[in-house]
Amino acid sequence: MSEENEELENLGENVEEQSTETITRVTGMYKEWFLDYASYVILERAVPAIEDGFKPVQRRIMQSMKDLDDGRYNKVANIVGHAMQYHPHGDASIGDAMVQIGQKDLLIDMQGNWGNILTGDPAAASRYIEARISKFGLEVLFNPKITEWQSSYDGRRKEPINLPVKFPLLLAQGAEGIAVGLSTKVLPHNFNELIDASIKHLQGKRFKIYPDFPTGGEADISNYNDGLRGGKVRVRAKMHSPEKNSIVITEIPFSTTTSSLIDSILKANEKGKIKIKKIEDNTAANVEIMIHLPAGLSPDKTMDALFAFTNCEMSISPLSCVIEDNKPLFVGVSEMLRRSADHTVELLKAELEIVLHEVEEQWHFASLERIFIENRIYRDIEEEETWEGVLSAIDRGLKPHIGHLKREITEDDIARLTEIRIKRISKFDIDKAQQKIDALEDRIAELRHHLEHLIDFAIDYFAKLKKDYGKGRERKTELKTFDDIIASKVIIRNTKLYVNREEGFVGTALKKDEYVGDVSDIDDIICFTKEGTMVVTKVDAKTFIGKNIVHVAVFKKKDKRTIYNVIYKDGKTGPSYIKRFAVTSITRDREYPMGKADKGSVMQYFSANPNGEAEVVTVNLRQQGSIKKIKWDIDFSEILIKGRSSKGNLVTKYNIKKVDLKEEGVSTLKPRKIWFDDTVQRLNVDERGELLGEFRGEDRLLIVTQKGMIKTIIPEVTARFDDDTVIIEKWIPSKPLTAIYFNGERDLYYVKRFLMENEEREESFIPDHADSYLEVVSTDYKPMAELVFHKPRGKEQPDNEEINLEEFIAVKGIAAQGNMLTKAKVKQINLLEPLPFTPEEVIQEDVVEEKITTPKSDVADSDVSIDPNAPDPETDDSGQSILF
Repeated sequence: MSEENEELENLGENVEEQSTETITRVTGMYKEWFLDYASYVILERAVPAIEDGFKPVQRRIMQSMKDLDDGRYNKVANIVGHAMQYHPHGDASIGDAMVQIGQKDLLIDMQGNWGNILTGDPAAASRYIEARISKFGLEVLFNPKITEWQSSYDGRRKEPINLPVKFPLLLAQGAEGIAVGLSTKVLPHNFNELIDASIKHLQGKRFKIYPDFPTGGEADISNYNDGLRGGKVRVRAKMHSPEKNSIVITEIPFSTTTSSLIDSILKANEKGKIKIKKIEDNTAANVEIMIHLPAGLSPDKTMDALFAFTNCEMSISPLSCVIEDNKPLFVGVSEMLRRSADHTVELLKAELEIVLHEVEEQWHFASLERIFIENRIYRDIEEEETWEGVLSAIDRGLKPHIGHLKREITEDDIARLTEIRIKRISKFDIDKAQQKIDALEDRIAELRHHLEHLIDFAIDYFAKLKKDYGKGRERKTELKTFDDIIASKVIIRNTKLYVNREEGFVGTALKKDEYVGDVSDIDDIICFTKEGTMVVTKVDAKTFIGKNIVHVAVFKKKDKRTIYNVIYKDGKTGPSYIKRFAVTSITRDREYPMGKADKGSVMQYFSANPNGEAEVVTVNLRQQGSIKKIKWDIDFSEILIKGRSSKGNLVTKYNIKKVDLKEEGVSTLKPRKIWFDDTVQRLNVDERGELLGEFRGEDRLLIVTQKGMIKTIIPEVTARFDDDTVIIEKWIPSKPLTAIYFNGERDLYYVKRFLMENEEREESFIPDHADSYLEVVSTDYKPMAELVFHKPRGKEQPDNEEINLEEFIAVKGIAAQGNMLTKAKVKQINLLEPLPFTPEEVIQEDVVEEKITTPKSDVADSDVSIDPNAPDPETDDSGQSILF
């Protein structure tokens, strides 16, 4: 064994010596090689240049297309093969990059199946599809005379360092790339808006540019941050509900496809976040995703749930990073556009200077040619025998006539004159030659004027681009301000909650016990026990709360309208108290006692009231000692609503036998105030926008649209409204509506007054004719209208006519046609200020103002006792009660 151990030790020493010999320090390699690799990826692959907006592969593709351009389509496979002469990578990367450029529909004129950005379908193989440079691309991308060139990777060809792009191409197309330790994400912008912004910049005006996505949809750009790091753009699908049981998605968010969108909807349905019956993808040229809903499910609430739990709403974080002077540059899109516009001015100046030089050269030679032929200088060379003699003879002959030329004559100029053919000399027309020179002089004057007024020339250039190529490139993405959707308010509650009151368990797995209601997996539940404790906890399969549970419900944070009415005994020997309170915020899974005692408290009466109802109860005492009155009534409406930690008012110091419900109560809260925020087109209770009024449980909203549709709805914060909604107000059933509409069948204006007859149904109140439309609609009691007539030919302008619409027509049914307004040709109809009207006063019961306070002293609060001889108040409505 000792020999074996010795051999093992020797082997270990040898291994250690060998490993020591092969250790290589990588610090230097990491600093040099990794930095070289990162620089290569950043500069040569992932990030576009600020000068032309192209990544290297894109620039090489466009240059290859220019090399092959003959006006006809080329196979993409041929273009890819040609581009490989410039690009040191395989054909797959070139083909993919070319398809991405083509799908942006700006620089490439495509033929064949180039894929679909809406569905995510890939393009056909490169051998089956064809391409050529678009007219726009030819106009703004190329000019070899002002292009800087460099050797290609193998030194065999010359490729452009940057293309002379005279347009903010990077902002129009957008760019995305991930490099080593660096990334970029420039969002696409609208073609026409970029041109308008460029013009404004050149005019010295301020401008703003915002993203516009090829997939359409809606975007909230309030946190765009000019495209810099830290900004965020929220994008949403555009959808509507044509019927009560269906939703149609017509536009999708940028960075998604119909396939990925449908997958996210199905996944949310499987997890129980939303509830759908069926989904159909009818997308072709335009997006159409049909979502069928189960009966009785609110489309408005489902649309909010789609935004909250699926890819129907996405968040995009822009990061504007470009390459300038071989270095990454983080710059906002506004500065990017300024640099692009200024660069365009420089390129236009360079082009004008080149053209001016060329035209001046043409003028110079045309002038020399005229002098040479008109003065018959060509005869002076007949006797010359040498080339030098010919040049000298021509030079001597020209000198007396060249005083008006703009530069000296060179030997090349003289040599060029010798190349003029005899046939041209014999047919030379002095007048035509002078006309040509005059035209060239006009052209020179024009070019010099453009150079002197370069900014105006650049503005005209941009305006021409918009005129020639801007049609059909209107904004596709609608800019809106989104409301924040609270997930707990829109999630579908499709899990059943059960309770075992005696044992004290609550959960979704207790299927043999008492059913409480439907919940979702993100809900909190609030529980009260007979021992006077309260706890709020997360929905789970099985949770122990405490024995003798008296109340379980879904907990709504910041809910001031659910009021709990309680009578409890504080401790084993303590007195009984009464209190009313709301629970607006708590610490989850913490037990809160009803009173101040540590042990022995008992809940003697409890009710949960969703609208602050206040009932009347009868208190029964146990017969003991010299108690004179053992039974009396208490009206909860006489108890102020205070904080959860309030001790309450003293009921009695004696033992209570039981508390009976005598009369159910009415709400003691004020009607709920509801506002309409026009910015996000949503209702709210947070005092944002226009106050619509105070609403009780039975009150409804009146909705009228420009299409002539009318309906009433229960005012819920999840309600959605069409863009053409013209009236949103509290519905008063006895208040008539007045509408003036154009009857397309009779080609005349009609007026009608009617009441909303069916509050549960949406109805049309104008004829179903293609040419019929709603002109004006009013909910005033006594509306006034002004008619402006067309001026008859050869006659004076008729006076405007004012009409009292209340006197003009009586209130009839919603289906009535109404009365003809006038036979005269109407130019315009205006609603005027209505006549004064005082509706009959409606006497309503007084309500107690909602008041939730936390008392400064529980002792002072508890000193107030309940008068056992208090009269019984009139009561109404209902609330949940549990008696002991």
